[in-house]
Amino acid sequence: QVQLVESGGGLVQPGGSLTLSCAASGSFFTVNAMGWYRQAPGKQRESVATITSGGSSDYADSAKGRFTISRDNAMNMVYLQMNSLKPEDTAVYYCNARGYYSSSAYSLFDSWGQGTQVTVSS
Repeated sequence: QVQLVESGGGLVQPGGSLTLSCAASGSFFTVNAMGWYRQAPGKQRESVATITSGGSSDYADSAKGRFTISRDNAMNMVYLQMNSLKPEDTAVYYCNARGYYSSSAYSLFDSWGQGTQVTVSS
């Protein structure tokens, strides 16, 4: 199995910054895409930012220009630097990782972390 552990959430004032971290551990062959998703109360989970093992990234419109996703392939970690935070960024943020347990094309995994709360409020 693949375990994902997030850290870095908390309470921040509007305009502030936070950095989320996520570490992947367990037995796997390769981690391909990693990403951050969020779910606000009463809303569906949505993608915030994703990044491939080659470093190609994609952002939700709401995150562009404010958030930066990065990863450390050697350490199997992914980060989300969040700047200029707004109250509407308040949500539980989840880390996601997709890859393969082995060299077999049938060994795909799609794992989620337990989530970390981000609250933007004055």
